[in-house]
Amino acid sequence: MHAGPQLRNGGKAPCLQDPRRSRRSAPAGRLPALEDRVLRRAGGREQLLLHPAGMRGRGCQRRHRPPHDWQPGPGPRGSAEAPAGRGGRMRRAGGGPWWEHVRPRQGPSARACRSASESAVMDGDKEHDKVVEHVVGTHVEDAVTFWAQNVSRCNDLLKLTCELADACPKANAVFGKPDFGKIYGGCFSEDRCWYRCTIQQVISDEKCQVLYIDYGNSEVLNRSDIVEIPLDLQCPSIAKKYRLQGLQIPADQNVNMFDEGKKFLSSLVFEKEIKIHQKAKLEDGAIVAQAEHEKIDIGEEVAKAGFAQRCTSPGYTKEAEEKKADVMQMQNRKMKISVPLWLNRSDHTMHSSQRGRVEQGPASTRNWNFPVNRMFAPKEKVLGFTSVPDTSLAQVRPDQKLPEENEVLKRENLDLLRRQKELELKVQQLKCELQKEKELSRKTTESFEKTLHTYIGTKMRSLAAKVKALKEVRHANKSSRFGEQLLEAIKVVTEGCLTVPCSLEKLKKIWTEYDSAQERIQLCTNVDERDELISKRDKVQQKLYSAVKELILEVDQLPLSERSRTLQELSASLEMYDQGSEAGDSEKVFQEFFKWKSIKTEKLICVRNDTDTALRILADWFSGVLKCFDLMSEASSELDEVVGKADEILQKVELAVCEELDADLNEHDEAGKRIIMNAYNEVIYKVRQEQSMISVIENRYLASVEFKNQAEEWMNRRPNINSLLSIKKTVKALKAQLRWKLVEKNNFEESDDYSECEMTRIKEEIAEVRNRVLQEIAKEQEEYEKLTCLVQKWFPELPLLYPEAGILNYMNSSGLLTCSLERDLLDAEPMKALSKKRPLVCSEIWGQKVLLKGYSADVSSEAKVVENVAKYHRAWNQQKEKSGLLQLLFLLFCKSDPLIYLMVPYYPGASLGAVQADTPLTLEESLKVMRGVARGLQTLHGANIVHGSLNGNNVFAVDRKQGIVGDFDFTKSEEQRAAANTMVIGTLSLISPELKMGQPASPASDMYAYGCLLFWLCIQNQEFGIKEDGTPEVEVVVMDDKVKSLLLNLFCCNRLTAEQVLRDDCFLVVDEVPVSTQAGEEHEPHEEHDSEKTHKKKKSSDTEESGANPTE
Repeated sequence: MHAGPQLRNGGKAPCLQDPRRSRRSAPAGRLPALEDRVLRRAGGREQLLLHPAGMRGRGCQRRHRPPHDWQPGPGPRGSAEAPAGRGGRMRRAGGGPWWEHVRPRQGPSARACRSASESAVMDGDKEHDKVVEHVVGTHVEDAVTFWAQNVSRCNDLLKLTCELADACPKANAVFGKPDFGKIYGGCFSEDRCWYRCTIQQVISDEKCQVLYIDYGNSEVLNRSDIVEIPLDLQCPSIAKKYRLQGLQIPADQNVNMFDEGKKFLSSLVFEKEIKIHQKAKLEDGAIVAQAEHEKIDIGEEVAKAGFAQRCTSPGYTKEAEEKKADVMQMQNRKMKISVPLWLNRSDHTMHSSQRGRVEQGPASTRNWNFPVNRMFAPKEKVLGFTSVPDTSLAQVRPDQKLPEENEVLKRENLDLLRRQKELELKVQQLKCELQKEKELSRKTTESFEKTLHTYIGTKMRSLAAKVKALKEVRHANKSSRFGEQLLEAIKVVTEGCLTVPCSLEKLKKIWTEYDSAQERIQLCTNVDERDELISKRDKVQQKLYSAVKELILEVDQLPLSERSRTLQELSASLEMYDQGSEAGDSEKVFQEFFKWKSIKTEKLICVRNDTDTALRILADWFSGVLKCFDLMSEASSELDEVVGKADEILQKVELAVCEELDADLNEHDEAGKRIIMNAYNEVIYKVRQEQSMISVIENRYLASVEFKNQAEEWMNRRPNINSLLSIKKTVKALKAQLRWKLVEKNNFEESDDYSECEMTRIKEEIAEVRNRVLQEIAKEQEEYEKLTCLVQKWFPELPLLYPEAGILNYMNSSGLLTCSLERDLLDAEPMKALSKKRPLVCSEIWGQKVLLKGYSADVSSEAKVVENVAKYHRAWNQQKEKSGLLQLLFLLFCKSDPLIYLMVPYYPGASLGAVQADTPLTLEESLKVMRGVARGLQTLHGANIVHGSLNGNNVFAVDRKQGIVGDFDFTKSEEQRAAANTMVIGTLSLISPELKMGQPASPASDMYAYGCLLFWLCIQNQEFGIKEDGTPEVEVVVMDDKVKSLLLNLFCCNRLTAEQVLRDDCFLVVDEVPVSTQAGEEHEPHEEHDSEKTHKKKKSSDTEESGANPTE
């Protein structure tokens, strides 16, 4: 059967009992659903287990599956006695599920069983013993009382549950005084499903105690969870209360035994099929019955366990005496012997005492022991049952009858005495209840009298408080100026709106034509065609100059700044309800708002006038009352006429004040909110539209002013490269002088007249000439920057007109390539220990230590190297020192060897490998350094560059707190750099799992290498394992929880990006350190320890293979 309102964690809903009896009678654990019914084999036969099922949710959206097969067990006589069901298979009818049993059950029909169990009021005779039913226990009250559902009512219960789920959510809640005899719908607090219930007790104005009539348990519900149900659902309950025959709870039983008894009976009947032999029906509806489960007498088991005791029911004694009297009368009629008077007297006494017990005794006693509305069996059956011989009464002697009569009278006397005590106790209880009711009535009367005595004062205080609140509301509404702000905004966007200048559209067309002409010149390679394109461009430039002047004159007349400031203030002052979407018709929207505001204002004025009138009448009434009680006043007035109006006046004032308080200006209905929102959206749309137009006008105006100034400067002349050529000439002369000085120095070193003073003088002259060369090269760079700007904006023909200046080479290298600086002119110190793969020298320019890395490149690969270097440099140039990347200084050539040299800052001893070998970083220092590394990777990945060579020798920890990502080998591809043998640190490989599987390098593979470096910094000397995919086992290593969480997200398949890493909790408290470009000044070479020297020799070859900058 359906479990109804059952608790998921305890087996059933809590019942309102004695607080000491709070243990649940149902076993713990989740209740299986109806469709979870199973057939269990017990005692050599199959038995149907009907498990309760709770509806999921109020809508009962889950369909229940019926039992697929019905296998009844053998009855008491070996036949199949089970409730009958419909034959056939499950089908749908009317859109809802309805199911039937596959095999029809034998015995009486379900309808006959229900009528026999619900409509008959039974005695304890043998006719009652024939009423047998099969039930499933749903709730246990005590060791002898339980609730159960007839197994034949399965389909009825399911249909009823679905109808409740459809009807209850739309039904009205219970208001006022509930009807205790009526059936309602209750929403069970645990699963929020609807079940039928009756109200047992009203706890408070908000809560009632209810009994779920189809299951037997009860709980306290809010009134909002109790609703009216249709009449067709108010049928008799499906569950019935049963009481074990001949048993009662001992009067001296303690709480623990009571709870244990409930548990014991629950283990015997809860969710189990029970065979019931009905014996009698008590006045409270409980059925006295004999219960069996698998041929086990449940009452006998409870009695044996000691949780209940045998009782002698007076009702059953009466039945025995009545049967006995019937037998004796029948025998007397046969033998023509008169019946003794004592027998009639005893019968009358027993009848009288029995009626008194049933009608006047306590409910508890009636419920336990006495059946009501008895139905007697025919006397023929009684005679057949007793089987008394015809001569039995004649053979009884008088001396044998008197002791029997005395014994009966003694028993009656004892029963009467016990009954008297029970009635006295009941009277005492009623007296206590009556005393409580009297006390409650007295307090209620005193409260009413007190309220009447202070009614006028209370009424006036309440009215004064409301008037005070009204004053505050009026003051607030006066200062808020209802609707005025939006009204002024509408006025601003409609009356002072700027229009687009007439010359703007013309200027756009000419400017587009001018840009096209510039682009054609830039792409031109033919000299003859170039001159023609330049001539056409100049004509368009003249037209553009005239259009620019016209626009400037027109815009100067517009109040752009004032209007922009007004719109900005207006946008900030309006409350941002919405993002401001475009409305259909602004004029219609604004007119609708004006009309609505007018109606709202008129209504408010009317309400306020009513309030003012009512208060004025109240003031006049007070004046009249004052005259009535003024002994010095000669004016006479009728007191009844003045005072009689008091209630009416006060009521009108209170209604008027409350109405105005309710008419809050800030509270609007749905129509008003829609009108306000439409008006607001239209205002915001117009504000943003006009702001966008002003922004376009201002940008075009600034560009026009710049073009006008440049055009006036270059209109009648062309830029030349005379300054650049002059600087190149000076550099060439200084370079020749420097070469002579270097030759002189070399010759003097091999001369026999060598002198230290003379050598010092020569070196100082060489240093002076070298510094002059570097100064001129800096000037040359400035000239190149100016020419680059002119080429990009105004004169794209300059590289074609002056190919000898090398402007295109400078632009293609992003300003790094210089032909004036040569490797031979620098005082370079070869780093032979680190130059196994490529030439590597150290020098110093402008007081900064630099490193020159030589790349071997032929004509075909030289352009690719320059392109890669320029792309890296442009990424650095966006944020410069804050980019987290190593700066590139120059890209230069050497006349003595076919190499391209890249000049970068030199940070001796600052690589992660060297720092960890010398003095390992602390956790705080490691996080600061790795934050800078993440910033560098973010810069590279934002420019679509994959580093591919992130390792301990290519990441620098400057000052132990500033992380910088070093450059890489620009002659190799990303995959080639990632496959180099330098991608390992200690025993940990920096190559990601996807690279090992042959996939191309990606930003994710860079982030994997980044995670490995962070892991290596944090574990120090701890041992760790490697998983099958090559990733380290982070979980077993002792480290900070936040760092461990970050590493797990870097070693998984869906890795974090550099931007996400920077937002991680690990780096939120780490201060960002600006990057310093003065590497040589801040990091002077230090004396190397033996361990550091060993480390340098071990990793020198690996460093150069990846193209990383060495730190030793």
